[in-house]
Amino acid sequence: MRTLKITGSLLIMVFFLMLGCKQRVTSKNNIMTEKQLTFNAKTHALDNNDNFSPDGRFLCYDTRYMVFNTNLANSKSIEKVALATGEETVLWQPESVSGEHGAPGVAAVSYHPTENKVVFIHGPQLEEVDARGYYDIRNRNGAIVSADGKGEFSIADLRDVATDRPTTPGAQRGGTHRHEYSRNGKRIGFTYDDFLQQDYDRTIGYMEANKSTPEGFSHYFAVLLKPAKKGESKPGEIEKAYGDSWVDSLGSKRAFIGKVRAENGVDYETSLFVAEIPSTVDITSAYSGDATNYPEPPKGIKIKRLTHSTNDEGIVRGSYSGEQIAYLSKDEKGVLQVFVIPVGGSDLAVDPKSRPMQVTHYTTDAGYVRWHPSDQWLFSISDGKVYASFVGGPDGFGKSIVLTPSDLNREALVVSPDGKILAYNVDVPSATSSRSIDGVQSNLYKQIFILELHGALTR
Repeated sequence: MRTLKITGSLLIMVFFLMLGCKQRVTSKNNIMTEKQLTFNAKTHALDNNDNFSPDGRFLCYDTRYMVFNTNLANSKSIEKVALATGEETVLWQPESVSGEHGAPGVAAVSYHPTENKVVFIHGPQLEEVDARGYYDIRNRNGAIVSADGKGEFSIADLRDVATDRPTTPGAQRGGTHRHEYSRNGKRIGFTYDDFLQQDYDRTIGYMEANKSTPEGFSHYFAVLLKPAKKGESKPGEIEKAYGDSWVDSLGSKRAFIGKVRAENGVDYETSLFVAEIPSTVDITSAYSGDATNYPEPPKGIKIKRLTHSTNDEGIVRGSYSGEQIAYLSKDEKGVLQVFVIPVGGSDLAVDPKSRPMQVTHYTTDAGYVRWHPSDQWLFSISDGKVYASFVGGPDGFGKSIVLTPSDLNREALVVSPDGKILAYNVDVPSATSSRSIDGVQSNLYKQIFILELHGALTR
């Protein structure tokens, strides 16, 4: 285990001494502590969600890739691990069947920002399979379970696929995915795939508690964007929305990547957008749809386009202040880099301060971008290494520090609420266990590693 050799304040001093150097990236991994947290021969998938508990003492994960294939239907449990001890606790483990198809499928878990509970994907219960079918992207819900290990369980969103009447107000008719609480805990954002109207691609939505919530469920569902039908969009129209995340703590802005028809009417662009939910929006003004009509968002939702790019990708991330958005886009060499843009900005803006700014200059693709709570730093992964990049001002903007050595392929980066610990997955071979996945025997298991920053980037 590496030990701290340089204080946090000295690191900042060293960092700014780098500004006059031509080398853009300098290794400072000797002042960090990286250690493996989990060791059991099973998957511990963080999935790049909000995996830290509000107090930073636990990480939640799912156990995908353990039976038959990589379909999330075969993820059997939602669990947490204590950072201090490595002790693992099962939070939800329904009775399940496994094979080419599985049920119910539980995965992609995130903590509530202030309460001791988690939200995650949940497919059809075993007793529902005959009538509802097996797990599918258009056949799943959001589930909530207490994180104390006592298994207090509920389904957030009603799924209603009736075709002989309108969809129940506040219900979805397909599947929600990648559930994420806003930082005030009032709203849950997600991606959505419709079952009744499959000529529409993926879109985004949100849900919140409401007095009109369908009976027996905790949240009222609404889409934030009705996309154009696949292949039928006009120039400027969005056919698919994905890669979404909350921008501000109130859950009033959700940024996303949109697949949009180019001006020539033939090609597509993937660009950055923001869905705005003004305080006056009434979620019950949404139309839930029927057998022949796709759901409509609540009245008053506004969609703003920030970039006109063909190369924006990944999961976008709002800063803690809610003033900036970080996202991935290709540079002139075709390499994915981290960019930032003001939430009210545009790549067409006259003022350079309102336009996107490239943060990183990696030689291999960037991924898993995350903010430090100070909004002074962005974390990302490139070539398996974790980097911190300075975005706190014009002096030194974009200078990057490599935080880890190059000996591991790290992925699914997450940051603790206080910004002092990073966590990520690494595929680690087991000397004693293996299983067959997609017909191939494998002894690799996703383990959780943590990187303790010792306050080095908190100023």
